[in-house]
Amino acid sequence: MRVTLGRVLVYVVLLLALVPVLFPVYYVIAGTFMEPRELSRFPPQLVPTGLHLDNIQRVLDAVPLMRMYANSLIMAGIITVAQLLTSVLAAYAFVFLRFRGSAVVFALFLSTLMVPGEATFIPNYLTLSDWGMHNSYLGLVLPFLAYAFGTFLLRQSFKQFPLELRDAARVDGMGHLRFLWTVLLPLSKPALSAVGVYVFISSWNMYFWPLIMTRTTDMQTLQIGLNSLKNAESANPGLWLAGAALSVLPTLALVIFGQRFIVRGLTAGAVK
Repeated sequence: MRVTLGRVLVYVVLLLALVPVLFPVYYVIAGTFMEPRELSRFPPQLVPTGLHLDNIQRVLDAVPLMRMYANSLIMAGIITVAQLLTSVLAAYAFVFLRFRGSAVVFALFLSTLMVPGEATFIPNYLTLSDWGMHNSYLGLVLPFLAYAFGTFLLRQSFKQFPLELRDAARVDGMGHLRFLWTVLLPLSKPALSAVGVYVFISSWNMYFWPLIMTRTTDMQTLQIGLNSLKNAESANPGLWLAGAALSVLPTLALVIFGQRFIVRGLTAGAVK
Protein backbone atom coordinates (compact mmCIF):
# COMPACT_ATOMS: atom_id res chain seq x y z
CA MET A 1 0.00 0.00 0.00
CA ARG A 2 2.86 2.38 0.82
CA VAL A 3 4.51 1.65 -2.51
CA THR A 4 1.27 2.31 -4.39
CA LEU A 5 0.56 5.53 -2.49
CA GLY A 6 4.12 6.74 -3.01
CA ARG A 7 3.92 6.05 -6.72
CA VAL A 8 0.61 7.93 -6.98
CA LEU A 9 2.15 10.93 -5.20
CA VAL A 10 5.12 10.88 -7.58
CA TYR A 11 2.79 10.88 -10.60
CA VAL A 12 0.73 13.72 -9.13
CA VAL A 13 3.85 15.83 -8.56
CA LEU A 14 5.10 15.09 -12.07
CA LEU A 15 1.74 16.04 -13.60
CA LEU A 16 1.69 19.30 -11.64
CA ALA A 17 5.22 20.07 -12.83
CA LEU A 18 4.20 19.23 -16.40
CA VAL A 19 1.44 21.84 -16.54
CA PRO A 20 3.65 24.99 -16.60
CA VAL A 21 5.96 23.30 -19.11
CA LEU A 22 3.29 22.26 -21.61
CA PHE A 23 0.85 25.13 -21.15
CA PRO A 24 2.82 27.68 -23.24
CA VAL A 25 3.05 25.19 -26.10
CA TYR A 26 -0.66 24.45 -25.86
CA TYR A 27 -1.62 28.14 -25.77
CA VAL A 28 0.55 28.95 -28.80
CA ILE A 29 -1.22 26.23 -30.81
CA ALA A 30 -4.67 27.09 -29.46
CA GLY A 31 -4.14 30.84 -29.99
CA THR A 32 -3.27 30.18 -33.62
CA PHE A 33 -6.92 29.24 -34.24
CA MET A 34 -8.47 32.06 -32.18
CA GLU A 35 -9.90 35.30 -33.46
CA PRO A 36 -8.46 38.62 -32.15
CA ARG A 37 -11.50 39.21 -29.93
CA GLU A 38 -10.97 35.81 -28.29
CA LEU A 39 -7.31 36.53 -27.59
CA SER A 40 -8.12 39.92 -26.02
CA ARG A 41 -10.61 38.57 -23.48
CA PHE A 42 -9.97 38.71 -19.75
CA PRO A 43 -9.74 36.25 -18.15
CA PRO A 44 -7.97 34.63 -21.12
CA GLN A 45 -9.92 32.18 -23.22
CA LEU A 46 -8.17 28.82 -23.28
CA VAL A 47 -10.17 26.97 -25.93
CA PRO A 48 -10.88 28.38 -29.41
CA THR A 49 -14.50 28.49 -30.54
CA GLY A 50 -13.49 26.98 -33.87
CA LEU A 51 -10.61 26.32 -36.22
CA HIS A 52 -10.13 29.84 -37.58
CA LEU A 53 -7.34 29.75 -40.18
CA ASP A 54 -7.18 33.51 -40.76
CA ASN A 55 -4.06 33.93 -38.64
CA ILE A 56 -2.11 31.36 -40.64
CA GLN A 57 -3.18 32.91 -43.93
CA ARG A 58 -2.27 36.39 -42.78
CA VAL A 59 1.17 35.20 -41.64
CA LEU A 60 1.80 33.74 -45.09
CA ASP A 61 0.71 37.05 -46.65
CA ALA A 62 2.73 39.27 -44.28
CA VAL A 63 6.15 37.67 -44.87
CA PRO A 64 7.51 35.06 -47.33
CA LEU A 65 7.31 32.47 -44.58
CA MET A 66 7.58 29.39 -46.77
CA ARG A 67 10.80 30.66 -48.34
CA MET A 68 12.17 31.41 -44.87
CA TYR A 69 11.02 27.95 -43.75
CA ALA A 70 12.99 26.39 -46.58
CA ASN A 71 16.06 28.50 -45.73
CA SER A 72 15.95 27.35 -42.12
CA LEU A 73 15.56 23.71 -43.14
CA ILE A 74 18.47 23.92 -45.59
CA MET A 75 20.72 25.69 -43.08
CA ALA A 76 19.87 23.39 -40.16
CA GLY A 77 20.08 20.28 -42.34
CA ILE A 78 23.53 21.10 -43.73
CA ILE A 79 24.90 22.03 -40.31
CA THR A 80 23.49 18.85 -38.74
CA VAL A 81 24.94 16.53 -41.38
CA ALA A 82 28.31 18.31 -41.34
CA GLN A 83 28.62 18.28 -37.55
CA LEU A 84 27.66 14.61 -37.39
CA LEU A 85 30.35 13.79 -39.96
CA THR A 86 33.11 15.84 -38.33
CA SER A 87 32.16 14.72 -34.82
CA VAL A 88 32.16 11.04 -35.78
CA LEU A 89 35.57 11.25 -37.43
CA ALA A 90 37.11 13.29 -34.60
CA ALA A 91 35.64 11.06 -31.87
CA TYR A 92 36.88 7.94 -33.67
CA ALA A 93 40.38 9.40 -33.86
CA PHE A 94 40.44 10.26 -30.15
CA VAL A 95 39.31 6.77 -29.12
CA PHE A 96 40.73 4.28 -31.62
CA LEU A 97 43.81 6.00 -33.03
CA ARG A 98 46.70 6.11 -30.61
CA PHE A 99 48.90 9.17 -31.05
CA ARG A 100 51.13 11.19 -28.76
CA GLY A 101 49.50 14.14 -27.04
CA SER A 102 45.93 13.03 -27.72
CA ALA A 103 44.81 14.02 -24.21
CA VAL A 104 46.24 17.52 -24.64
CA VAL A 105 44.65 17.90 -28.06
CA PHE A 106 41.30 16.77 -26.70
CA ALA A 107 41.55 19.22 -23.80
CA LEU A 108 42.26 22.05 -26.23
CA PHE A 109 39.38 20.79 -28.34
CA LEU A 110 37.00 20.99 -25.38
CA SER A 111 38.28 24.41 -24.36
CA THR A 112 36.55 25.87 -27.42
CA LEU A 113 33.25 25.20 -25.65
CA MET A 114 34.13 27.95 -23.17
CA VAL A 115 34.33 30.58 -25.92
CA PRO A 116 30.93 32.28 -26.40
CA GLY A 117 29.68 32.00 -29.95
CA GLU A 118 28.88 35.71 -30.03
CA ALA A 119 32.60 36.48 -29.55
CA THR A 120 33.38 34.92 -32.94
CA PHE A 121 30.54 36.46 -34.94
CA ILE A 122 32.28 39.70 -35.90
CA PRO A 123 35.58 38.07 -37.02
CA ASN A 124 33.64 35.43 -38.93
CA TYR A 125 31.41 38.04 -40.52
CA LEU A 126 34.34 40.18 -41.66
CA THR A 127 36.20 37.15 -43.03
CA LEU A 128 33.25 35.69 -44.92
CA SER A 129 32.22 39.11 -46.24
CA ASP A 130 35.72 39.60 -47.62
CA TRP A 131 35.37 36.24 -49.33
CA GLY A 132 32.06 37.30 -50.87
CA MET A 133 29.97 34.76 -48.93
CA HIS A 134 27.51 37.13 -47.28
CA ASN A 135 23.83 36.57 -48.10
CA SER A 136 24.47 32.96 -49.15
CA TYR A 137 23.90 29.47 -47.78
CA LEU A 138 27.65 28.90 -47.59
CA GLY A 139 28.06 31.97 -45.41
CA LEU A 140 25.25 30.79 -43.13
CA VAL A 141 26.66 27.32 -42.48
CA LEU A 142 30.46 27.58 -42.86
CA PRO A 143 31.30 28.67 -39.26
CA PHE A 144 29.22 25.83 -37.80
CA LEU A 145 30.39 22.76 -39.71
CA ALA A 146 32.25 21.42 -36.65
CA TYR A 147 31.55 21.68 -32.93
CA ALA A 148 33.28 20.21 -29.89
CA PHE A 149 30.13 19.15 -28.03
CA GLY A 150 29.21 16.50 -30.58
CA THR A 151 32.75 15.15 -30.57
CA PHE A 152 32.75 14.93 -26.78
CA LEU A 153 29.41 13.10 -26.66
CA LEU A 154 30.35 10.61 -29.38
CA ARG A 155 33.76 10.05 -27.82
CA GLN A 156 32.08 9.04 -24.57
CA SER A 157 29.85 6.66 -26.51
CA PHE A 158 32.73 5.14 -28.50
CA LYS A 159 34.75 4.58 -25.31
CA GLN A 160 32.18 1.93 -24.28
CA PHE A 161 33.49 -0.30 -27.06
CA PRO A 162 36.69 -2.19 -26.14
CA LEU A 163 39.78 -1.61 -28.23
CA GLU A 164 39.93 -5.39 -28.72
CA LEU A 165 36.84 -5.04 -30.92
CA ARG A 166 38.81 -2.81 -33.29
CA ASP A 167 41.79 -5.19 -33.16
CA ALA A 168 39.58 -8.16 -34.04
CA ALA A 169 38.13 -6.24 -36.99
CA ARG A 170 41.64 -5.40 -38.09
CA VAL A 171 42.58 -9.06 -38.08
CA ASP A 172 39.58 -9.72 -40.32
CA GLY A 173 40.95 -7.19 -42.80
CA MET A 174 38.73 -4.23 -41.96
CA GLY A 175 40.14 -0.77 -42.46
CA HIS A 176 39.24 2.19 -40.29
CA LEU A 177 36.41 3.50 -42.45
CA ARG A 178 34.85 0.08 -42.96
CA PHE A 179 34.95 -0.66 -39.23
CA LEU A 180 33.47 2.75 -38.49
CA TRP A 181 30.66 2.39 -41.03
CA THR A 182 29.70 -1.28 -40.60
CA VAL A 183 30.37 -1.89 -36.89
CA LEU A 184 30.69 1.25 -34.80
CA LEU A 185 28.00 3.54 -36.22
CA PRO A 186 25.17 0.94 -36.20
CA LEU A 187 25.90 0.33 -32.50
CA SER A 188 25.98 4.07 -31.73
CA LYS A 189 22.58 5.11 -33.10
CA PRO A 190 21.29 6.58 -29.79
CA ALA A 191 24.31 8.86 -29.43
CA LEU A 192 24.16 9.86 -33.09
CA SER A 193 20.45 10.64 -32.76
CA ALA A 194 21.06 12.74 -29.64
CA VAL A 195 23.78 14.77 -31.36
CA GLY A 196 21.67 15.17 -34.49
CA VAL A 197 18.60 16.39 -32.62
CA TYR A 198 20.62 18.79 -30.47
CA VAL A 199 22.46 20.28 -33.45
CA PHE A 200 19.30 20.59 -35.57
CA ILE A 201 17.35 22.37 -32.83
CA SER A 202 20.25 24.72 -32.08
CA SER A 203 20.65 25.55 -35.77
CA TRP A 204 16.92 25.93 -36.32
CA ASN A 205 16.63 28.46 -33.48
CA MET A 206 19.68 30.47 -34.57
CA TYR A 207 18.83 34.15 -34.93
CA PHE A 208 21.74 36.57 -34.55
CA TRP A 209 24.11 35.02 -37.11
CA PRO A 210 21.51 34.80 -39.93
CA LEU A 211 20.42 38.35 -39.04
CA ILE A 212 23.86 39.86 -39.67
CA MET A 213 24.77 37.51 -42.53
CA THR A 214 21.69 37.94 -44.75
CA ARG A 215 20.51 41.08 -46.52
CA THR A 216 17.48 40.05 -48.56
CA THR A 217 14.25 38.36 -47.51
CA ASP A 218 14.80 35.46 -49.91
CA MET A 219 17.84 34.39 -47.83
CA GLN A 220 16.51 35.16 -44.35
CA THR A 221 15.57 32.35 -41.99
CA LEU A 222 12.33 31.68 -40.17
CA GLN A 223 13.39 33.26 -36.88
CA ILE A 224 14.05 36.58 -38.62
CA GLY A 225 10.67 36.32 -40.30
CA LEU A 226 8.95 35.81 -36.97
CA ASN A 227 10.58 38.93 -35.58
CA SER A 228 9.44 40.93 -38.60
CA LEU A 229 5.83 40.00 -37.79
CA LYS A 230 5.94 42.61 -35.02
CA ASN A 231 6.07 45.28 -37.69
CA ALA A 232 3.61 43.54 -39.98
CA GLU A 233 0.59 43.79 -37.69
CA SER A 234 1.44 44.62 -34.11
CA ALA A 235 -2.21 44.79 -33.00
CA ASN A 236 -2.90 41.12 -33.72
CA PRO A 237 -1.22 38.72 -31.25
CA GLY A 238 -2.76 35.81 -33.16
CA LEU A 239 -0.34 36.59 -35.96
CA TRP A 240 2.64 36.08 -33.65
CA LEU A 241 1.16 32.90 -32.20
CA ALA A 242 0.54 31.46 -35.67
CA GLY A 243 4.13 32.19 -36.69
CA ALA A 244 5.48 30.69 -33.47
CA ALA A 245 3.34 27.57 -33.91
CA LEU A 246 4.65 27.06 -37.44
CA SER A 247 8.24 27.49 -36.28
CA VAL A 248 7.99 25.09 -33.35
CA LEU A 249 6.46 22.17 -35.29
CA PRO A 250 9.72 20.62 -36.62
CA THR A 251 11.56 20.84 -33.30
CA LEU A 252 8.52 19.60 -31.38
CA ALA A 253 8.23 16.59 -33.68
CA LEU A 254 11.94 15.83 -33.24
CA VAL A 255 11.69 15.93 -29.45
CA ILE A 256 8.52 13.81 -29.34
CA PHE A 257 9.68 11.07 -31.70
CA GLY A 258 13.37 11.18 -30.75
CA GLN A 259 13.01 11.44 -26.98
CA ARG A 260 14.06 7.84 -26.35
CA PHE A 261 17.22 8.24 -28.43
CA ILE A 262 18.02 11.60 -26.86
CA VAL A 263 17.93 10.20 -23.32
CA ARG A 264 19.94 7.11 -24.24
CA GLY A 265 22.45 9.14 -26.20
CA LEU A 266 23.04 11.76 -23.51
CA THR A 267 23.55 9.10 -20.85
CA ALA A 268 25.88 6.99 -23.00
CA GLY A 269 29.18 6.57 -21.28
CA ALA A 270 27.87 7.70 -17.90
CA VAL A 271 27.92 4.15 -16.53
CA LYS A 272 30.50 1.60 -17.58
